[in-house]
Amino acid sequence: MKKTAHNPPHVPFWLRWLTPVVLVLAWLAIAGVGGPTFGRLDEVSSNDQASFLPAGAEATEARDWQEKFRDSGEVPAVVVIESGAAFTPSQLGEAAALKGALEALRAGSTVIGPIPAEDQRAVQFIVPIPSSGEVKDAVHELREAVRDGAPEGTQTFVTGPAGLAADLAGAFAGIDGLLLLVALGAVFVILLVVYRSLLLPLAVLLTSVFALCAAILLVFGMAKLGWIQLNGQSQGILSILVIGAATDYALLYVARFREALTHTADRTAAVVTAWKASFEPILASGATVIVALLCLLFSDLNSNKALGPVAAAGILCALFAALTLLPALMGLLGRSAFWPFRPGLVPEGDREPILATGLEGQKGLWRAAGSLVSRRPRAVWVASVLLLLAASAGVLQLKAHGVPQTDVILNASNAVDGQDALGRHFDAGSGSPAVIVVSEARAGEVLAEVRAADGVGDAYLLAEGSVPITGAPGAATAPAVRDGRVLINATLDFAADSNDAENAVVALRENVKRLDPAALVGGVTATALDTNTTAQRDLLTIIPVVLGVILVILMLLLRSVLAPVLLVASVVLSYAAAMGVSALVFNTILGFPGADATVPLFGFVFLVALGVDYNIFLMSRVREESLKHGTRPGILRGLGVTGGVITSAGVVLAATFAALGVIPIMFLVQLAFIVAFGVLLDTVLVRSLLVPAMAYDLGRRIWWPSKLGRADQPVPAGAADGAGKPEIQQAGVR
Repeated sequence: MKKTAHNPPHVPFWLRWLTPVVLVLAWLAIAGVGGPTFGRLDEVSSNDQASFLPAGAEATEARDWQEKFRDSGEVPAVVVIESGAAFTPSQLGEAAALKGALEALRAGSTVIGPIPAEDQRAVQFIVPIPSSGEVKDAVHELREAVRDGAPEGTQTFVTGPAGLAADLAGAFAGIDGLLLLVALGAVFVILLVVYRSLLLPLAVLLTSVFALCAAILLVFGMAKLGWIQLNGQSQGILSILVIGAATDYALLYVARFREALTHTADRTAAVVTAWKASFEPILASGATVIVALLCLLFSDLNSNKALGPVAAAGILCALFAALTLLPALMGLLGRSAFWPFRPGLVPEGDREPILATGLEGQKGLWRAAGSLVSRRPRAVWVASVLLLLAASAGVLQLKAHGVPQTDVILNASNAVDGQDALGRHFDAGSGSPAVIVVSEARAGEVLAEVRAADGVGDAYLLAEGSVPITGAPGAATAPAVRDGRVLINATLDFAADSNDAENAVVALRENVKRLDPAALVGGVTATALDTNTTAQRDLLTIIPVVLGVILVILMLLLRSVLAPVLLVASVVLSYAAAMGVSALVFNTILGFPGADATVPLFGFVFLVALGVDYNIFLMSRVREESLKHGTRPGILRGLGVTGGVITSAGVVLAATFAALGVIPIMFLVQLAFIVAFGVLLDTVLVRSLLVPAMAYDLGRRIWWPSKLGRADQPVPAGAADGAGKPEIQQAGVR
């Protein structure tokens, strides 16, 4: 006998409109404050590599000692003037006259030079630039002054740490505009195709943009208070992550809202029903990503520690926007949001028939996928695993041991060209010496050892009153002594950011510590070396922590042990496959010399957390359907009803991360490819075939040890005519 429907509780007309209006106005206020803050992130952002090192790193300790030998913080710029032939006496005179102009430009700084090359085809100046100011602007002024004052017929470069930092900052300049424009444009086009509507994509994009404004406000506040160190990489990832995550959560909610509209003419009831149905998977998904990102706090690198809370704050804002702003917008728009293809009301007798196989009512791609899974489940998941394992073999070719800083910038760079010119005519390490801190008593022995070391062009004790960062010899006076320590500057034969220079620093550390165990070797090269070493150590520390917390969250969500273990195993295998394919693309197609040491860690955190996201969307719906129809029909129905929305979400997230590729920084281009490819692989293969086929093959055992895993639940009596649907009845929706 058909049950009588309960009418939805009466909600006053004014309250139906007041609640969404208040929520929208509140988010407008947040966006009004957070939007303008976007342009102020540079105030609290730094790209100084040394400041991201852990306090215990040898390069950091050496840097702290180096600070005691100078009165102000400075970063060296190396000016190189190159000619195709030997400099004439007249040209040398013009170069010498340039020194005064450079000193006037940077008042208070001591300019070293001109220093002629042995081949007489180049001269160099070393110009210390105060790090307290805007290095990018100072380098721009310096380049103009050098270009105007250099002898005719010569080429000019401003390189060294200051020049490279300036060009790096210039490469990140697109983050505030171009990156956001590309990401939003890609998402809008995809949403237009998915929804074939204009209002709905705008509502979803508005949710994403407002979530980003809130995240920026939160991150700016944390950086202003000194809780985190923000850099250009974190800033770019924040924008992409918030837009992608907010859009994904919005897609899930909208799918539930559209489904609810087929059961009721009451838009408020549909909003509430969709919210109740999507709250748990969205919350679980967001919590999984947030916790995984916060695991970066276990990193020894301050840059990684900063990314954790920055990205977690972005996901938190995306979560709140999807569960508050979007429902409010849907409450105001109702069916009009889907115009011109508004969902119609489905007669009660036609809703959710008893499922014999789980394929009833499905059509197209997802019926075909479900049919394949149900007919040959074991063959499907075994073939999927073998394919992923084959792709994973490429990970052995991944060269994630760091790359020279001159290779990090992918577009034209005056500083990179200057490093090449420097290497052609001078000791390539000029301007960026290795800095050795030794006891005064051992200074003579260590200095002799350093001068005799392979890869060292020159070395000398820092004299009292000289500039400690330039690598240029001081006057023949007594060495500077601080707390019983002296400084030795060692100019290397190799560019400071090269692998050869890092090998030379490793050898120096071994040699000088035999003479003085308390000696420290720092400098630009040592900083890069310690950063790479620490990043590789972090990979082994953080991966088990991330997997552990994700496993616990999945167990709580699915009330199962076996299903979460299999889901985590599937995303780990998917990650390995994505890294394997990425390594082949980087090495053979893009021709990259290697990868930043942090790339595997960031790729792991994002791919595993986001890959689990889609499995949460799928398996939470599968569990819901299994409670009604039994496990195997529930798997096929869950696959069918979530297939379109999860695939759309995967394409959106892949497109947003791919937008990182517009920033000409190797790290971001590599991360963009890894995450975009990995998300598509996870969406198309793992979530669509591997996981459903494995679950179907196991049947109800997938839910072990819960009650659902011990016996299939009987289909509730009257399910064909609308009974047995507690979620819909509680919301008063028919």
